Amino acid sequence: MSSCVSFIFFFLFSLLTSFRASAQDPNYLSGRCVNTTTYSRKSTYSTNLKTLLSSLSSRNASYSTGFQTATAGQDPEKVTGLFLCRGDVSPEVCRGCVAFSVNETLIRCPIQREVVLYYDECLLRYSDKNILSTVAYNGRLLMENANNISSIQNQIDRFINLVSSTMYQAALVAANSSRKFYTLKNELNELQTFYGLLQCTPNLKRVDCLSCLQSSINGMSLYKIGARLLYPSCYARYELYVFYNETAIGTPPPPPPQLQSPASNPPVTSPSLPGKGGNSYVLVVAIVVSIIVAVLLFIAGYCFLVQRAKRTNEIEPTSESKDSRDEITIIESLQLDYRTIQAATNNFSENNQIGRGGFGEVYKGTFSNGKEVAVKRLSKNSRQGEAEFKTEVVVVAKLQHRNLVRLLGFSLQGEERILVYEYMPNKSLDYFLFDPAKQVLLDWTRRYNIIGGIGRGIIYLHQDSRLTIIHRDLKASNILLDMDMNPKIADFGMARIFGLDQTEENTSRIVGTRGYISPEYAKHGQFSMKSDVYSFGVLLLEIISGRKNSSFDETDSAQDLITYAWRLWSNGTAIDLVDPIIIDNCQKSEVLRCIHIGLLCVQEDPIKRPTMSTIAVMLTSSTVTLPVPRQPGFFVQSRPENDRPGSNQSTTIMSVPASVDDASITDLYPR
Repeated sequence: MSSCVSFIFFFLFSLLTSFRASAQDPNYLSGRCVNTTTYSRKSTYSTNLKTLLSSLSSRNASYSTGFQTATAGQDPEKVTGLFLCRGDVSPEVCRGCVAFSVNETLIRCPIQREVVLYYDECLLRYSDKNILSTVAYNGRLLMENANNISSIQNQIDRFINLVSSTMYQAALVAANSSRKFYTLKNELNELQTFYGLLQCTPNLKRVDCLSCLQSSINGMSLYKIGARLLYPSCYARYELYVFYNETAIGTPPPPPPQLQSPASNPPVTSPSLPGKGGNSYVLVVAIVVSIIVAVLLFIAGYCFLVQRAKRTNEIEPTSESKDSRDEITIIESLQLDYRTIQAATNNFSENNQIGRGGFGEVYKGTFSNGKEVAVKRLSKNSRQGEAEFKTEVVVVAKLQHRNLVRLLGFSLQGEERILVYEYMPNKSLDYFLFDPAKQVLLDWTRRYNIIGGIGRGIIYLHQDSRLTIIHRDLKASNILLDMDMNPKIADFGMARIFGLDQTEENTSRIVGTRGYISPEYAKHGQFSMKSDVYSFGVLLLEIISGRKNSSFDETDSAQDLITYAWRLWSNGTAIDLVDPIIIDNCQKSEVLRCIHIGLLCVQEDPIKRPTMSTIAVMLTSSTVTLPVPRQPGFFVQSRPENDRPGSNQSTTIMSVPASVDDASITDLYPR
């Protein structure tokens, strides 16, 4: 009997001890185990990996700095790894998180060569590639609060602008610091305080850290009351509560408990033990009774959880059915009654028409509650079926960024396919930029802000949204302006969704607008993120000069704006490109830098063009050295009559040697 009691006591003690240990385990967030390359457990790589993990979790690791790199073995079986602890945690917490992650990684990713594990307190990363001092954007983790800012206040735009501007400023501070770490605290109002934390791996260059942090900020939905986005190389988070250790910021970490002075610990009073029985017996009984009660509660709880799990498993849908259910929910929430839209546009009256194109017409609508919208009525000869239309509505609806036009709803009625967007009172960028009477409203500060906003929107499409999206039709008429002249990218009808790790695609059906299409796309049907970079470069040069790329004719010394800009740059007179309206009220060094960046974007070799995240750093940091631009990609295309200088039409074309496609299908993703 006593042995049985001893066994039960030992079991319960072990159980309770394990409960206590698990309560102290680091908070696992997510991980990425890349399955493209694996190893066997008896391989040299496996041996090297164990050596590396042992090195990272050893007592000699840099837990006081919160960062450590290590390598083991020789190529091609070499393994490189690192850990990064959150900048506000103590060395003891850091050590515990790293030791725990080292033990878990071989369980979560038992045969993968490339791994990153995210915990609330640290991250662990290793690979068969050299990952030191390089920025990594694969394997990001986005976590957002379920509540929108609208649930706590009405000034959504003000909140978003304050959060974004504060976080961008903090990113600069973090990138400039030696630890590549910074926390911030900002009073929103009398009742609310905004907290942020930004961190990079300290081995990154300043420009790379800044680029990574800006991508992290761009990838978060800033209309949420809290969010974080983690990359393998950096991390940004904001909340409306204190989520980091304020007392540890800027002060030495507290010493471990075992090294504290005895004088700092109050003496512990021992219980009286008169004889062999007495109070000691009572104490033992109390402990045993407490343990028995705990066991009974544990068993009852365990049975309850088993029964609930069983019921859940019987009715729990698969991940695929969950996705379908989510899509059905999105469709149901966005579907609008056709008669409501008809009434809002005065039965699609010509007086309400604000735009027309190959896709159909755009009308201004006003709902009964006074809300103004832009209603896009797609052409009835569209080849899309109802299922495809709904699928693409769901995709567009998932894009949420302050520099993208928001889809508010849609309607299907017979052959009618209608999309409802937020209304932009200032129309499109070309409405101001290419009109001599309205150009004066676009001073250099406003143009510079528009350039930055467009860039942030493209970064979101390329790398920060849940999907990798190539727009393929970036141009001034597809940049809409809100009441405060903030840019919003519109018209995703020609966009393409890239798969995971896909970098480019070929097509025989080239769509886009003459003058904005990159040479490799126009000539060979090859498009990628660098195709959008080329279009952005053209757009940037147009914003600076106030001239359309197609505004040159046979009497001009250049065939288009790119040729003209390159000629001025080569002659050392690039300042002559600047719109005369802004030349006297701008920072010439800033404008010349933007021209330089524009020419980098339109280089003929797509590999030489910078990525959009790099461009964002180039635009925001004057200390970054820019490479010398090479010759732009010149591609002479026949000019349609309605796109001659003086014409307001912009035709979507297909250039030789590919087939022609004059119809612009807008706002829906083609197959």
